[in-house]
Amino acid sequence: MCGIFDTEPVLSRLWKAPYTDPYYDIPVEVSFSEQQTIKGGREGYNYAHRIGVLFEFPHNITKVRSKVGVSFISTEKACEFIKEIPSWKLNDTTSAAKERWNEEVLGRITVPDKSNLTRTTMLYSALYRSHLTPSNRTGENPHWESQEPYYDDYYAIWDTFRCLNSLYLLLEPKRATEIIRSLIDIWRFERFMPDGRSGNSNGRVQGGSNADNVLADAYVKGLRAGINWTDGYLAMKTDAETEPYNNFDVADPSGSTKEGRGALPDWLKYGHITPKFGRAISRTVEYALNDFALSQVAKELAPNDFQKYRNRSAGWQKIWHRDIARLNFSGYLAPTWENGTVAAGFDPLDCGECEWTSHCYEALPIEYSWSIPFDMETLISLMGGPDMAERRLDTMFTPGLKSTGVGSGGANGIGTTLFNPGNEPSFSTPFLYNYFQGKQAKTVQRTREIIDTYYGTHASGLPGNSDGGALDSWLIWNFLGLYPVVTQPIYLLSSPWFSNISVSVGENATLTITATNLSDQSYYVQSVKVNGRQWDKSWVGHDDIKDGGIIEFELGTKMAAWDIGELPPSPGHLVPSL
Repeated sequence: MCGIFDTEPVLSRLWKAPYTDPYYDIPVEVSFSEQQTIKGGREGYNYAHRIGVLFEFPHNITKVRSKVGVSFISTEKACEFIKEIPSWKLNDTTSAAKERWNEEVLGRITVPDKSNLTRTTMLYSALYRSHLTPSNRTGENPHWESQEPYYDDYYAIWDTFRCLNSLYLLLEPKRATEIIRSLIDIWRFERFMPDGRSGNSNGRVQGGSNADNVLADAYVKGLRAGINWTDGYLAMKTDAETEPYNNFDVADPSGSTKEGRGALPDWLKYGHITPKFGRAISRTVEYALNDFALSQVAKELAPNDFQKYRNRSAGWQKIWHRDIARLNFSGYLAPTWENGTVAAGFDPLDCGECEWTSHCYEALPIEYSWSIPFDMETLISLMGGPDMAERRLDTMFTPGLKSTGVGSGGANGIGTTLFNPGNEPSFSTPFLYNYFQGKQAKTVQRTREIIDTYYGTHASGLPGNSDGGALDSWLIWNFLGLYPVVTQPIYLLSSPWFSNISVSVGENATLTITATNLSDQSYYVQSVKVNGRQWDKSWVGHDDIKDGGIIEFELGTKMAAWDIGELPPSPGHLVPSL
């Protein structure tokens, strides 16, 4: 750390004191020093010594200004960072920060009509919060020297892979590229890519090895420049084949929670996770998506691996039990032992504490039953076909069916529907009507209800923890009328919330989204044009918009079955062998 003042102090003293416990009134002796440096140390973490410095200024000085630089590398670098603040005037610094935010982030989405101040505030607040982490610390890596970008504070990829990283891919491919290069470089030096990382250290992994999904999403969308994809695939393959050492986390000592796939032994042996490991259902679902992600990269880079990982991605089918009935529907994911039996007392509407040793992490089993984006065709079939599956999807939004909260003492749940607007496993659920012919209007209906009910500009303007911009990016996608299907180069269509939106995509292109007849009562899609062509699909491809273009929505007050074309793809479709 390095600091300077606009007024020279007349005296400075370093101080050091032992760790203090707020629960015990123990006298603490502070020692002072006239030395120039002092160390407190990280050893013992909370029990490390406290250190600081006291400055005394001339008695006639009533105002003191300071500039402080921080570096993980050296005091000299910390002092260099102070040069980033050339002026002593606070207003100069805040003006420069605002200018940079507007140029690099907020200006990437332009709404000409800002008459609806509430929606405009929600949009730009979400854009701001979605760019607070991860932190670009290139040149500030204390552990190794590298020419690659370095990012920290992935908090956490379990939250952000679903739609935040896809937002970067579309709006800011340079940032997306740097993040991916950073993840791969962490693998080079620390053996695994992180799922969560802060303070220059990996941990924790809430479910699968979800950096795999981030890499695959970028690969299938054609992001190539500057990325060593050979190493990228090897990093993904490490997650898929190498068991990480068990760090015996008190939250779940059954396997590693630090990095990689802690329940990999079961996955490799049985093709699913048994209740011997914590989070058996949610991990099975997430490992399946992770392996589908590998298959999509392997298709070109390692063709001999393609079918292996594609087959492994069907592991979720091994824990699908047709005979489990609930809410007048049959067939649910369930915690399954190696002999095929279900764990005693299982209820698809209950996950207990919904934490590390539970069957599911921070979501009900019935929520995870909808989390198969790469093979919706098989999922709908197992649910009894389109009509039955659609009715089952309707129940996710029926008030009063959820009786318990989820995760952290119920803090990660909101509302009384089985769909949870406050946590990530439910993110894609309202958009799944797009997988039913002519039912896209229900996607619009559900997403509108959710945002009108749970989002706003008040102090609790989000339905849950932003989770590093995860909830914020979900809101942004809704405002655009799009939603990404991660690990596939497609976006599901909903309905935009502004009559005209300009989105900077790629390096120097603009995607324009217009909505004719938009009002608080008129928001159902009547027809769509994509780049001037009449459109009858409830989705668009990445190639349709990555280099700019125009999507034109014609809206109305009534639901319309305009989406009679090809359904969104299920590239991981494998016929069940149950």
